[in-house]
Amino acid sequence: MSTLAWVLLVAAVAALLLFDLKAVGRGQSAPSLRTAVLWSAAWTALAIAFTGVLAALADGARAGEYLTGFLIEKSLSLDNLFVFAVLLAYFGVPAASQRRVLVWGIAGAIVLRAIFVFAGAAALDAFHATIYVFGGLLVLTAINLARQGSDEVDVEHTRMMRLLRRTLPMGPYDGERFLTRAGGRRVATPLLACLLMVAAFDVLFAVDSVPAIFAVSRDTFVVFAANAFSLLGMTSLYFVLRGMLDRFHLLSYGLAAILAFVGAKMLLSDVWHMPTWVSLAVIVGCLAAAVGASLARPARRAAEPEPA
Repeated sequence: MSTLAWVLLVAAVAALLLFDLKAVGRGQSAPSLRTAVLWSAAWTALAIAFTGVLAALADGARAGEYLTGFLIEKSLSLDNLFVFAVLLAYFGVPAASQRRVLVWGIAGAIVLRAIFVFAGAAALDAFHATIYVFGGLLVLTAINLARQGSDEVDVEHTRMMRLLRRTLPMGPYDGERFLTRAGGRRVATPLLACLLMVAAFDVLFAVDSVPAIFAVSRDTFVVFAANAFSLLGMTSLYFVLRGMLDRFHLLSYGLAAILAFVGAKMLLSDVWHMPTWVSLAVIVGCLAAAVGASLARPARRAAEPEPA
């Protein structure tokens, strides 16, 4: 794509992020379920509409690759929501500040994903064997995800949390500020610590999701656009699903199946080029099966201890 197309895409993503921060749910401590559902639907419609823009500017093949890549990234980003919920609860982020943390965290995630996209594209261009490394990584990740299921993240014992405690002077909450003054010096609030943890976990997720989309397209414009649009609107989606996350207890198996599929697709890329519509059908099928099975077979709750 041309330099102008890149400039317009980056400008549009930045403007949409600013709009999400300043306008969506403005005046509310947290958006209502109705507001969150409407905005989530609007963000998804906008992302899908970009398929038509690509079809007009480029061709139908790139548009199809974008749509498939978007669905892969959107599916995998659902796993992020579980982690976001754990982090916000761990740091006790007030409801009024949760949107601010999520939006800025997503903005940082888009920048980090862009770095991963260009680094991955450069590696694939320089060394063809990288495609087998990516494919193998995705298959191994799928196996680990299927084995672990939907276990919660132990924030307290992560390396990032231990590093933050050693290097970042922490103070109390001060409204929606990331930095404040305590004891005569500038210190970070828990809001900043939570934001950094959100960004750190997204780096881990990017290790899986960015190679996954390279199984669909090698066009960096398509890959970045799919990543960016999959993350836009994640804040609204979080407020839609935060009360139902525990109901999708089998989602991790669906995501594992998607990762295994795209990993195998990369490993077989020199033997068979899979049509885009086949990839699209498999991804939608895996996601729908996982969600449907989760709703059909609710997770068993641990039995409460009987009173003495």
